[in-house]
Amino acid sequence: MAVVPAPRPLLGAVLLLFVSAAWGSAFPLMKDLIRRMPVEDLLAERYLLAGLTLLLIRPGSLRGLPRETWIYGVVLGLMFGVGQTGQAIALYSLPSAVSGFAVGCSVVITPILALLVFKSKVPRRIWAGVVLALAGMTAFTLMRGVEDEAISVIALLVTLAAAALYAGHTLLLAHLSKGGSFHAYPLTVIQLFTIGVLTGGVAVRDGIELPSDGPDWAILAHLSVVSCALGFLARSYGQAHVAAVPSAILMSSQPVWVAAIAVIWFQEQVGWSMIVGGGLMAAAMLLAVPDRSAQAKRRLGRDIHAIAGRAALVLAGLRLKRVDPLTFETGPAPYIAKSACENVKSCPWHTRSLKGGGEPSLERLIQRATVIVRSRNLPGPGCCQSVTLLGRCLCELMQDSGRRRTPLHRWFRSQ
Repeated sequence: MAVVPAPRPLLGAVLLLFVSAAWGSAFPLMKDLIRRMPVEDLLAERYLLAGLTLLLIRPGSLRGLPRETWIYGVVLGLMFGVGQTGQAIALYSLPSAVSGFAVGCSVVITPILALLVFKSKVPRRIWAGVVLALAGMTAFTLMRGVEDEAISVIALLVTLAAAALYAGHTLLLAHLSKGGSFHAYPLTVIQLFTIGVLTGGVAVRDGIELPSDGPDWAILAHLSVVSCALGFLARSYGQAHVAAVPSAILMSSQPVWVAAIAVIWFQEQVGWSMIVGGGLMAAAMLLAVPDRSAQAKRRLGRDIHAIAGRAALVLAGLRLKRVDPLTFETGPAPYIAKSACENVKSCPWHTRSLKGGGEPSLERLIQRATVIVRSRNLPGPGCCQSVTLLGRCLCELMQDSGRRRTPLHRWFRSQ
């Protein structure tokens, strides 16, 4: 089913904040689960189960899709899947704080790519939100301390490349949502299966390991259904209402939710880095939410253009229909043929039709006037609905003919 983008920024912001919370809740759970199973296996199982869940909810969602939806779904899945795989592999050679900061740099890469690729101008308030989001990301990651581990430059570059792929994924999804029809649900299903197949190809090299007990299966169910299935679906619908760069800012608030879950569930102590980072991220989110007045003006402009377009189509299809005022009580107008004249050469209508005569024949005049009046129905002054070739009104000619006292019986045969 096609979804036409609608200007509802608050709904889009709520959906994107849910995405951020759903993805943020996945970090501590994944950190706990990867201690007992390989990260490649976890990613493959997570995305495949997410795609299967959405497909079971709507089994016919992939039927009758246009070719473009399949192509864009696979491309989006490859972009995100390659980013996830590269980030997971580089994590072995990077401290988690550095990896988190590098991934968070996508909030800065998104407006830069938007400017380079789509020539999109980013407002100053959005740039301020980008700077605050990056500062909040720094407070949540680097200010909390870096483990005493060696930092691989190659792993850092791979993680930054993954962040660039995430930014491109956000821009492409926003670009697709601007079209006349946007198949959000099947596009999400295709993305999830593509990511699952891609990560599964990396994990299948040494076999797939499944969760060992019930709690691990519960964690995998949360990661698959809530974080992936509902998170990706909410993102697809949310970006139909919010532009790409504000979307990136809203989704970059994942560290806030990670910190909240760590404090509530894992009894982690609240530090200054959490307070400072949370305040900066909150300010960035407030700047990212579209202004109601600006949105109302843009929506009013779009409505005016839409109404004007519909009005133009309606007016173009209208046809002016009037009742023919030249009606006769006794039936249609009499048509006098040339054969009605007893003496054709002396008939006045015939003499006027001769080559070089002063006026055209009345026969051709009536024939032309009838075509004009009945087919074109052009309005004119008074009773004059059509004009002859000489510029005289048909009504005037008929009135002049009526005022003439010509003995017609001299030229016409008796019935």
